[in-house]
Amino acid sequence: MKKRKKRTIDAGKEARRVARKSGLAPAATRVIPDKRKHPPKHKKQWLEGELD
Repeated sequence: MKKRKKRTIDAGKEARRVARKSGLAPAATRVIPDKRKHPPKHKKQWLEGELD
């Protein structure tokens, strides 16, 4: 019969277990801004110069 592999402690699981045990509420969900709303970074301004 094959021996079972000993489980290693996962730091993330352990941290979540401790957080649940402490009774603290989890942080609010982070709002990710919509990237489509930003103007392009390197837009050429040559049109504004000719209109003035």
